[in-house]
Amino acid sequence: MQLWTDLTERLDPGSVLTTPRGTLTVEWSKPFVDRWIVQFEGIVDRAQAERMRGIELEAEAVERPGKLWVHELVGATVRDAGGAELGIVSAVEANPASDLLVLATGGLIPLRFVTERDPTAGTIVVDIPDGLLDP
Repeated sequence: MQLWTDLTERLDPGSVLTTPRGTLTVEWSKPFVDRWIVQFEGIVDRAQAERMRGIELEAEAVERPGKLWVHELVGATVRDAGGAELGIVSAVEANPASDLLVLATGGLIPLRFVTERDPTAGTIVVDIPDGLLDP
């Protein structure tokens, strides 16, 4: 599986992850190249594992100061350092160099350009290079 967090303890034995099909409990896990091999309780053969392919897993929110969370980014209004509105985040896309904010307009902004966020107000401030969002 591909891990979208740096909190590898999410895959510790006994960790519970939720899916649209119910919960899964981690039996064991180990890193493998750029992904993880994870054995879940009750998934005992290849056919069962294949049925889980492509399913997005979620873990309970953890409070970590300074961390960006996908559920707080999607739907947020993005503004530049001068206060101009750049768009609404429709998704967050994994990317090896820097995960990307995907704007509803199709624009892409690397997360490394986020300078502020206010989850209560639903806003994100970015300091992007000139021309980044030009067509």
